[in-house]
Amino acid sequence: MKFLFLSAADKAQAWREAILARFPDAGFDVWPDEIGDKADYDYAIVWRPAAGELRTFPNLKGILSLGAGVDGILVDDALPDNVPVVRLVDRCLTEGMSEYVLYWVIHYHRRLGVYLNWTSQKIWKQMRQTDTRDRKVGFLGLGELGSDAAKKVAALGFDVAGWSRSEKKIEGVTSYHGEDGLTPFLNRTEILIVLLPLTDATRGIINKETLAALPEGASLINCARGPHVVDEDLLAALDSGHINAATLDVFHTEPLPEDHPYWDHPKVTVTPHIASLTVPSSAADWMEENIKLIEAGKPPLNTVDLKKGY
Repeated sequence: MKFLFLSAADKAQAWREAILARFPDAGFDVWPDEIGDKADYDYAIVWRPAAGELRTFPNLKGILSLGAGVDGILVDDALPDNVPVVRLVDRCLTEGMSEYVLYWVIHYHRRLGVYLNWTSQKIWKQMRQTDTRDRKVGFLGLGELGSDAAKKVAALGFDVAGWSRSEKKIEGVTSYHGEDGLTPFLNRTEILIVLLPLTDATRGIINKETLAALPEGASLINCARGPHVVDEDLLAALDSGHINAATLDVFHTEPLPEDHPYWDHPKVTVTPHIASLTVPSSAADWMEENIKLIEAGKPPLNTVDLKKGY
């Protein structure tokens, strides 16, 4: 068995150790410097591979994503035929995202940004505290990551709802779904968390109309993909005061350009795409499980529907 690694070279050694700990007799080569005969490779471990490159490896049995999102793979319209693309569903990745969401939900619920600003000015002042049960939190996207985070936020007593393409049944989470459910979902949401996959249908979903549908003073947390947000519309909503604040972990261009207005906007917090990072020692367990299924002639778990884009 031979593995092909197509991602940042500085991540290769940790992945090499994790994969070879599970498949000690396997080969593990890093693209492009270590590549031998392309016909020898069975599995590609990838994050945003060069367009058309995967098709040049004729005997691949599986394409394994290094992240929960696969939009960076699916932009390649020349993927190998009949080779499953498998997205990452991993305990550490899921738990890390929930940690990030919990932190920022509590930050906005308790208005800690205001207190930190007052602290820097040596202002001693208190604001009225809102009952957790009266704080309406909404998750735009209830996949693996959104569902886990929604359940954990609900466990703290928040009034939690979620929106998805089809109805979901999650204890403690009110489900809105479909086109007709989006506006009612937004109308009741004071803290909005975006955890949708990036598809043609979700690109630009945070725009002038959807932002206006949120209650005045709502906060936004985007930890999915940058192109979900129309930047100009979000900046206008922040400047008008309709949106109180935004935490953004993902952007149209990464790293975020130094001259981008998000860096200096007083209502925006920028984090460098760290909401949840893949931990090789954990994620390799998921890869091992799927590889064993493929080797046994069975379909892998979490296979991407190329038509839906997730």
